[in-house]
Amino acid sequence: MVSKAISKTRDCSRTHDVILDAAQEALREHGFKRMTMDDLATRAGLGKGTIYLYFESKDDVALSVIDRGNLRLQERLKAILKGQGTAEHRLRAMLIDRVMFRFDCAHGYAQGMDELFWAIRPQLLQRREKYHHAESLILAELLIEGRALGEFVVDEPFSAAEAFITATASLLPYSLGAEQMGSRETVLARIDVLSGLLIRSVQRCVSEISLNQLPATQVNPDYTRGSVRKYGDKHNGK
Repeated sequence: MVSKAISKTRDCSRTHDVILDAAQEALREHGFKRMTMDDLATRAGLGKGTIYLYFESKDDVALSVIDRGNLRLQERLKAILKGQGTAEHRLRAMLIDRVMFRFDCAHGYAQGMDELFWAIRPQLLQRREKYHHAESLILAELLIEGRALGEFVVDEPFSAAEAFITATASLLPYSLGAEQMGSRETVLARIDVLSGLLIRSVQRCVSEISLNQLPATQVNPDYTRGSVRKYGDKHNGK
């Protein structure tokens, strides 16, 4: 038997999601500036007062829409982490998914995401740090696993994960305007290339050759032993 407290919690959660679904629909149709609390109440089939019981303002609603999307992305990344395949395969899937999931969420908005991001920029920047930190922890866990499996060479997994997050953030909607984002195929091609470059930076080469085993004429003087230890083997043994 479900207790009244649990039932009430479920009802509140459903109402919360109904409001966010209505907000997402309104944002897609006519953008943030034209979205009103009255509009949300009508779309959600709720009283305006009920909307205010859950959210203080339309800024709060919009930020919650973004929060929900990021939480869903984190769950997707965790599923990839626990999934099948090599660490390399899963890392590539994570890097691609964190960009394409956000692209798909942002694509199709009437005013693009630019209007929304500028309207709530201060609050969004604070939240973005939390989003990226959470994603970095998931990527770092996979880098640690890959290192244990002998696939990756990485001394500081969390620092590497943060660098991966920063690099791929350049392709996210709040880094690119609606026109700059381009088509889905274009963004997918870009993140595919970028993810390959990032993975090679931590990938263990199939054939490892010690600097001590190379003739002096083959040793690149720019590659010190410290840099090799810190960054792993260079691409394809070069």
